[in-house]
Amino acid sequence: MTKQVVKLSRVVIRFAGDSGDGMQLTGDRFTSETAGLGNDLSTLPDFPAEIRAPAGTLPGVSAFQLHFADHNIMTPGDAPSVLVAMNPAALKANLKDLPRGADLIVNTDEFTKRNLEKVGYPSNPIDDGSLDAYNVHAVALTSMTVEALKGYAISKKDAERAKNMYALGLLCWLYNRPSQGTLDFLRSKFAKSPDIMNANIAAYEAGWSFGETTEAFSVQYEIAPASMPAGLYRNITGNPALSLGLIAASEISGLPLFLGSYPITPASDILHELSKHKNFGVMTFQAEDEIAGIGAALGAAYGGALAVTTTSGPGVALKSEAIGLAVSLELPLLIIDVQRGGPSTGLPTKTEQSDLLQAMFGRNGEAPVAIVAPQSPSDCFFAAIEAARIAVEYRTPVFILSDGSLANGSEPWLVPDAASLPTFEPNFATGPNHTAADGTEEFWPYLRDPETLARPWAIPGTKGLEHRIGGIEKADGIGTISYDPDNHDKMVRLRQAKIDAIARTIPDITVDDPSGAARVLILGWGSTFGPIGAACRLVRTAGGNVARAHIRHLNPFPSNLGEILKAYDKVIVPEMNLGQLALLLRAKYLVDIISYNQVRGMPFKSDELAGVITDVLESL
Repeated sequence: MTKQVVKLSRVVIRFAGDSGDGMQLTGDRFTSETAGLGNDLSTLPDFPAEIRAPAGTLPGVSAFQLHFADHNIMTPGDAPSVLVAMNPAALKANLKDLPRGADLIVNTDEFTKRNLEKVGYPSNPIDDGSLDAYNVHAVALTSMTVEALKGYAISKKDAERAKNMYALGLLCWLYNRPSQGTLDFLRSKFAKSPDIMNANIAAYEAGWSFGETTEAFSVQYEIAPASMPAGLYRNITGNPALSLGLIAASEISGLPLFLGSYPITPASDILHELSKHKNFGVMTFQAEDEIAGIGAALGAAYGGALAVTTTSGPGVALKSEAIGLAVSLELPLLIIDVQRGGPSTGLPTKTEQSDLLQAMFGRNGEAPVAIVAPQSPSDCFFAAIEAARIAVEYRTPVFILSDGSLANGSEPWLVPDAASLPTFEPNFATGPNHTAADGTEEFWPYLRDPETLARPWAIPGTKGLEHRIGGIEKADGIGTISYDPDNHDKMVRLRQAKIDAIARTIPDITVDDPSGAARVLILGWGSTFGPIGAACRLVRTAGGNVARAHIRHLNPFPSNLGEILKAYDKVIVPEMNLGQLALLLRAKYLVDIISYNQVRGMPFKSDELAGVITDVLESL
């Protein structure tokens, strides 16, 4: 039958089901096909709070949201245009986000009396009229999948598991997504289990055919490709982007890459990804605990490697003494903190900007470090290179503050030409750098570069550069143990001055203000970049004037930040914490900051921020 094709400019789809229903895989495959068509896209996987929660319960709901469009987009979308709910728990957990009139696809097979009672439904919402505000498509996904796979040599349980592929086939038909990439993926993924492979392919094709033939879906939708700069693109999530950025930094600098890490959610994928790239000389060490991971990395830094440790907030707390040691030793070390909801174990699968103050001050004594925060999944690649540059040139630990939404979210990435990437050199010490009173040539491990204040980096075993350093305070220059109060005061100030000096090599803050007349500035850091940008677009479309700026370097701040803050009547700083950046800005620049804070384990919604901006504009 011929069906009407409706052209749309954007769509937001959310797949939701139990953690074992394959929602992340389904979302990932739909995303891959969408990327292949040239749409701009942004994704937000929402992992369940409890990975092993009982089936059909609210804590075990897994969701994947994809926003794709024929134009530039900045967020995974505020509210889904389409919700695919595989069971009552998925419906109940996500229905609050679904706008009236949106499409709702529900798997009727799972709406049994027992499953409804599990989540507190007194009656079946499909039948009782409570879903009348939505465009409901009641589809028996499970039973239709089992029926489609009757002739295949698999168990009924395995057949039921293929319902996510049936749903994927239906959605790919509905939005005119190609099939070949998914079919190739299934052939590769299940190559060692031909029966499972063939069943999943058949389920996908059955879902597609159902969409094509059923009268339940009378239209198909078409979203044209986005206009994007020419080049080679791939869809990328934040953790793999960080991994590739570290490899690029290793190649640029000529330093071997070493990762010492304990696997912790949501940073584990960096370890997994880097372990695949031994062809680039990458060395990975999976430690038994956080302290061993950073200890090994610090040892590798002393030995002349580009040293990295990855973690999340609880791991940073455990690594704090070793980070302090790295500050004292003045060695390059990258600490990648993929932030999650806290405190303590907190919310491992939920995002939060929880650790800025911990990165800034979470060590004993005066122990300053540099801090860089990527703004998007693809920017994680460039943030890794920038952090490595700072660490190597200034001989300092550098924090990279990513978060769960960047780590697991994805977007198209224009793969850069390797020749266009910034370069930096380790400039290892090659010979003595001091002449003693008796004329003897000596090596002083704390004799600093006058511009960067970086100390020399000598590879152990180099003849004539023998030296010993440790955690006890060192004498300036010569590096021997010192308990002299004046020397300690000098070394503390030098370590701070070295971090301050980094500001000379980082770009100034740029302000986005098309009107040139804005009196209100909204300022963000990290993953708030996308929601803030989308919110400003909404406000400007409605006729409001608002300026926008983003901070990438959090320690030190860009040199012109104070000037920019004082140029506006009002400054709004949204954060997924209780105002950590706002606290730092108020303290350093003595300016009033309007904080807007949430700690819900989810990114900001753009319409929410647009409302905040509008309220401030109306107050002027």
